[in-house]
Amino acid sequence: MFAVIKTGGKQYRVAAEDVITIEKLPDEAGASVTFEEVLLLGDAAKATLATPLVAGVRAVGDLVVPTP
Repeated sequence: MFAVIKTGGKQYRVAAEDVITIEKLPDEAGASVTFEEVLLLGDAAKATLATPLVAGVRAVGDLVVPTP
């Protein structure tokens, strides 16, 4: 399963265990972050497109410190 989320004016395709780089988030490393703006939710067989957001869906992740 994957989702397309919107944060910071950009869109990101995410799935479980993905590590993505987002430019600006106000929390510290180790904090949990919730993305309420889910634009699309899908899997290999079906996709739910937003109008403008997918109702009742959110994506949750943990912040990590990037390694140099």
